[in-house]
Amino acid sequence: MALWRVYYHVIWATKERQPFITAELEPELYGYITGKAQALGCILHAIGGIENHIHLAVSIPPKLSIAEFVKNIKGSSTYHLNHNLAHPIGTFGWQYGYGVFSLGGKQLDHAVAYVKNQKTHHQEGSIISMLEQDCNEKDS
Repeated sequence: MALWRVYYHVIWATKERQPFITAELEPELYGYITGKAQALGCILHAIGGIENHIHLAVSIPPKLSIAEFVKNIKGSSTYHLNHNLAHPIGTFGWQYGYGVFSLGGKQLDHAVAYVKNQKTHHQEGSIISMLEQDCNEKDS
């Protein structure tokens, strides 16, 4: 068994920055992403966001690339929301690209707090601008 301690702060946006992540949809989306991350062998330390983007504090095992993790989560969550709900959405999508920042163990608690309190940070204007900028304007 391999020992690994890697921590990432990952961010991506909804397609065209549309406000798809409503209060009604958020629990379903976050629950799905949490379960999928666990199925991939990842540790999801925190998940949070606002209507048009999402943040994750996550540990991804070395056997899985960050790009594979993001592709899998984005693709499967889109499919789930558009096809598998009692009332499928049919229009949900994620913007192409993502942002990722590596964290040291001592930074993890701060990142978890920042991710969990996204709504407050956006309401109060206390966001970290580097973490909130668009990663890529092209949609997929």
